[in-house]
Amino acid sequence: MSRFSKTALVGLTAVFVVSAGLLHLRMLLAMPTGKLEISVSDANRELNEADRQEFLRKLSDAAIERTRHIVRYDPSYVRIPYPGGDVSPETGVCTDEIIRSYRALRIDLQKEVHEDMEANFSKYPNHSRWMLLHTDTNIDHRRVPNLMVFFARKGESLPITNKGSDYNPGDLVTWDLGGGVPHIGIIVDKKSASGRYMIVHNIGQGPRAEDVLFQWKITGHYRYFGPNPK
Repeated sequence: MSRFSKTALVGLTAVFVVSAGLLHLRMLLAMPTGKLEISVSDANRELNEADRQEFLRKLSDAAIERTRHIVRYDPSYVRIPYPGGDVSPETGVCTDEIIRSYRALRIDLQKEVHEDMEANFSKYPNHSRWMLLHTDTNIDHRRVPNLMVFFARKGESLPITNKGSDYNPGDLVTWDLGGGVPHIGIIVDKKSASGRYMIVHNIGQGPRAEDVLFQWKITGHYRYFGPNPK
């Protein structure tokens, strides 16, 4: 091999080594650093398992406490303050039991739903279902279809199954009562004779804890831990 060939070979080898080193460096920089990247839409990213279980227990307790109240079922449109607004405590519908249970944990669904809807109006069924062109803080958070979108976007969407063991206290469940009429309730840490956890809901007789998980077609199964959980 000539002296020129040897020199060229050494040069090519050096270039290869440098290139390989740069490639290795790029790979190292691209590798995870031990902290998983989690989607921003996962609103529960900062909660450890103990925190999650404690939150769900408190939400279940808040929902059970609601069954001590006498509430007349009234779906009327009512103008309410914002934020922190509520209809008269003696009246309400199924969604108001969800709203009031979260309020007991200092989470204002009126505010949270409005802010997300205002920034992402097309994601919600306000226009397609009710032909609305803007948000309405008096009613948006009190509509089951809006809550379904919100909980899916800001919480966790869980599997819909026919196994009672897949549903746990603190979970939120929505149903189709028939004819497209939606309903919502909270699973609580209280079991019926069937061994299933009961649902706190208001379907017309005020907030009650009943074994109705599979009474109607389930359309949604969620968990929501509030904004920016710590």
